[in-house]
Amino acid sequence: MSQTVTLRLDDSVYKKFKGLAVHDNRPLSNFIQTAALRFVEQHELIDEFEMAEIRGNVSLNHSIKSGLRDAKAKRGRFV
Repeated sequence: MSQTVTLRLDDSVYKKFKGLAVHDNRPLSNFIQTAALRFVEQHELIDEFEMAEIRGNVSLNHSIKSGLRDAKAKRGRFV
């Protein structure tokens, strides 16, 4: 089920978004949604190659597991 969100934009930002949406032949709301999702995917998620590198790094994985054990046991301090 889709949700309605109110978004306040400066006139210059609105005109830029609207122009880009028209150029892509789609509604403004779809343009903003797509742009936001692309931003999140690029900045919050890691790709398969980066994940493979993390999984292959034995010392990093050992350190993470050790940190998790310490956190569960409430040892150490968090900064």
